[in-house]
Amino acid sequence: MRTTLTTSDGVRIEALYQPCTRGRAGTAIVVAHGFTGSVDRPALRRAAQVFARYADVVTFSFRGHGRSGGRSTVGDREVLDLAAAVAWARARGHRRVVTVGFSMGGSVVLRHAATHGGPPEAEGRTPGAIEARTDAVVAVSAPARWYYRGTAPMRRVHWVITRPLGRAVGRYGLRTRIHTREWDPVPLSPVEAVPLIAPTPLLIVHGDRDPYFPLDHPRTLAAAGPAELWLEAGMGHAENAADGDLLARIARWLTDPSAAPHGLGPDGP
Repeated sequence: MRTTLTTSDGVRIEALYQPCTRGRAGTAIVVAHGFTGSVDRPALRRAAQVFARYADVVTFSFRGHGRSGGRSTVGDREVLDLAAAVAWARARGHRRVVTVGFSMGGSVVLRHAATHGGPPEAEGRTPGAIEARTDAVVAVSAPARWYYRGTAPMRRVHWVITRPLGRAVGRYGLRTRIHTREWDPVPLSPVEAVPLIAPTPLLIVHGDRDPYFPLDHPRTLAAAGPAELWLEAGMGHAENAADGDLLARIARWLTDPSAAPHGLGPDGP
């Protein structure tokens, strides 16, 4: 089922609801893609197919991506896109809604959980947080901090985001419309968000071959607050590198944490 959602700041977001392939599910998994992704990209559809074995699945395109409106703010206002998708899942009758995000989407699920996580009676949440709250969160290949340029792939990403020619490449080559304004104010960073997520369960997943963000990023995130850390041997970056076994383990962790085996553990390779 495809639909168009409207965020709290008025941006129209395309979304897709996929029922669980094993019958009625008690949980809905909302999936947040990486930068330059969209609801129809093969890697996201593959992840949704695996997740749908365990739960109903909501996928969507962030602003500036796919058929969604607006322009990408590269992880800032995208929290409102995720909140709209989670609220839609709850409006469809799901009492338990969980989130998983990849790369940029990983930073978004962390920041969303910091303001929309926890039980309904939790204090200090943003307006509308009860309807858009998450019951568990998984961040895959997420950055720990903003403005990271320590790898060649991230230097290319920053060129696309910050330069007029780069944004033209993003629009016409990568089908991603990027906002021209710099962040003002700079949003809460992922590592600053992590301590605010508890008591919502949090899982950090990262590959030891990630070409974008080295292992100090997941370790920093996991050390910032209560979190489980899986360091995956041989894995690269985000949804393109997540194989079916890992996706299934993530789905089991989200729907039944006791059933999911760990990755390499907090000490990693």
